[in-house]
Amino acid sequence: MQPENQPVPPTDERLAALTEDEKIQLVSGNGMWRTNSVPRLDVASIVLADGPNGLRFSREQAADGPGAAADFADFISLVTRRGEAAPVQRGPEPATCFPTASTVGTSWDPRLARELGNAFAAECRSFGVGVLLGPGMNIRRTPLAGRTSEYYSEDPLLTGVMVTAVTRGLQERGVGACIKHFAANNSEIERTSMDSVIDERALRDIYLRAFERVVRDAEPWMVMSSYNRLNGLQAAQHPWLLTQVLRDEWGYEGLVVSDWHGITDRPASVLAGNDLDMPESAQRTARLRAAVESGAVPGAALDRSAGRVLRLVDRVTAHAGEPAPFDTDAHHALATRIARAGTVLLANNGVLPLDADATTDVLVLGTGATEPVIQGFGSARMTPTRVDIPLTEIGRRTGGPVRHLAGVPAGEHTGTERQAALDEATAAAATCGVAIVFAHTPQNSDGENADRADLALEEGYDELIAAVAAVAPRTVVVLTVPDAVTMPWLPDVDAVLVPFYAGQGMGSAVASLLYGEHAPAGKLTTTFPRRVADIPAFLGYPGEGGRHVYVEGSLVGYRGYDERDIAPLFPFGFGLSYTTFALSDVTADRATLSDEDTVAVSVRVRNTGSRTGAEVVQIYARAEHPRVRSGPRELVGFARVELSPGEERTVTIPVAADDLAHWDVTRARRVLSDGPVRLLVGTSSRDLPHTVTVVAHTDVPRWKPLRRDTAPAAALGNPVARRAVAGLLAGRLDVDAETADGLLQECRRSFVNVFDTLANRFRLVLDEAEIAQVIAHVAEEEAGRAGH
Repeated sequence: MQPENQPVPPTDERLAALTEDEKIQLVSGNGMWRTNSVPRLDVASIVLADGPNGLRFSREQAADGPGAAADFADFISLVTRRGEAAPVQRGPEPATCFPTASTVGTSWDPRLARELGNAFAAECRSFGVGVLLGPGMNIRRTPLAGRTSEYYSEDPLLTGVMVTAVTRGLQERGVGACIKHFAANNSEIERTSMDSVIDERALRDIYLRAFERVVRDAEPWMVMSSYNRLNGLQAAQHPWLLTQVLRDEWGYEGLVVSDWHGITDRPASVLAGNDLDMPESAQRTARLRAAVESGAVPGAALDRSAGRVLRLVDRVTAHAGEPAPFDTDAHHALATRIARAGTVLLANNGVLPLDADATTDVLVLGTGATEPVIQGFGSARMTPTRVDIPLTEIGRRTGGPVRHLAGVPAGEHTGTERQAALDEATAAAATCGVAIVFAHTPQNSDGENADRADLALEEGYDELIAAVAAVAPRTVVVLTVPDAVTMPWLPDVDAVLVPFYAGQGMGSAVASLLYGEHAPAGKLTTTFPRRVADIPAFLGYPGEGGRHVYVEGSLVGYRGYDERDIAPLFPFGFGLSYTTFALSDVTADRATLSDEDTVAVSVRVRNTGSRTGAEVVQIYARAEHPRVRSGPRELVGFARVELSPGEERTVTIPVAADDLAHWDVTRARRVLSDGPVRLLVGTSSRDLPHTVTVVAHTDVPRWKPLRRDTAPAAALGNPVARRAVAGLLAGRLDVDAETADGLLQECRRSFVNVFDTLANRFRLVLDEAEIAQVIAHVAEEEAGRAGH
């Protein structure tokens, strides 16, 4: 090790001093959760740890040294077992179980997300963890996907903004973020072998877009490759994804790490740009060593990855210090605050908020009231420092004991047992003042490595809610669920409150909302369908024969419902409050918009009700003359604003031209649609009463580029190509340009490509090199026009 106070040599010096074997070890894991050290060069071993909604850390697991074999058995057990008794690895340390991304996202509050990142960093540093394996940020393409609770939204802009905030919060406090899973890991079925088959525009506009925003705006220290194949190639060894897009196009300079045991061909992964193989694997390391020795993996490729590991280690150790305990009370309060902010009130006929003094004889039903469902299953599951029990928290508001019945027996039970529990609950509901039912989805069939089979609640809960609603004077349903569920009983209940998986403070948060200490302000970040068949991805899910074709293209989530004019159960962006708001005076600071511009949209928001509350102002865009097929409206900006009764405030929301653009596959870039763009302003994707219009202009031509297979009509529609092809014809026929153009127009109706049409029509033999030169000339001139 270096003597005390002596500067650590620069990365390039240490890289040059590493032996080949040390480089191979450096890009390979040490046990389950550490990187390898090189003591003679003062290269430390750093600790990586799950997870996205709270730190899952074990001192035994993080110990320096081998042990991957035993850890592998624990790892497989962790991601395949279900139920509350599922192990959380060996010797887990208690840490704050914050709300999952599904609840953080529904807050629509980047400032709160940044606070969450700060808290994550404090807990990581208290245990000496250098990089947190999160946030997760895959698109919630279908609510059936097992890990949707770990992801933020079905929309890439909202996902990107929220994850940028969490990432900044982590890294400004000296702990690295590892955004995951890159890319298109949108279901758990056959996740290590399934091929996500996605067209280029959907991939660029939906599934890569949020990652691009976070890479450019937050510069995460790590990116984790996903398990799945992407368009035929394993994501962990995908050079187009990991190098061409991530590094060459987006400028990413950090480290790419594999998902755990996510690499099948280690040499190929290094060549593709996957730097760190986790966890330790003697087999994969041996294969890499053999490939380096044979020259199949050049020394430069190994140096590149080893250098990135060195830079990551330097980043982590630069912020390392003596671990200090985190403030468990403050973090629990933050977890509770986030749970409140993200809980969505979906229905309310006036029964909420409850009056603690006037509401007597409260009946609470459901096992979730005493054994709350606060997180999902798998690698994100962790051990909370404490858990607020909903029944206890409700009792604190009422000032006395509250009746509780399970309503649905927990665990395995017979039909007779279920009927007895239902009869008991129904009889009690008939005599209560208000029934509060805590319901959840099946707890043994989804999570990491398993998707939900349907959108129903746990067996027995739909029946329980319907039976209680038929006899109770008032019925309130609290849904602790990972994503959308169907609600056959919805017309018969009085209120529906959805905290999703809201972490250890959920009990207190829900009770405070039920009794009006705070007003709900969460807004949905996914669309709730009326039935499974309405989901845009329905016809392509879950795939077959190892291929999962994303048949809906870019019409994901609310885009697909809007395009097909299908009324959802609840739309994207929807959420009620205990107060009311009025939006007015919508203006834009500019009338025109070019490629690099940003328009600032200002909206006056007034709290017209009698309670303090928060509203989320949402802006969606609709181009009058879209270049490509897209949803009728797409989220392009938002702002959450909290107001006291009667208070009003003007919020200004920036909308970047780049967020109005779409990927043009013919030009391999994002392009604005010329002409009027309506910016629709409101409070959900289906409630947009205000409009302001800007006129977009781009230097990228609207016509199709000239290619070898371009038909004559398309070539004539491109003025640059028209001149060039007419020039080619003029030279070969020895006529003037005007005559050649006239002859070209005579070929307009031909369906054969323009070059073969000319050759056949005028009995010419066109040289392929000559054709290629014309195509290149046209492309060069168009690129110059577009500012490339």
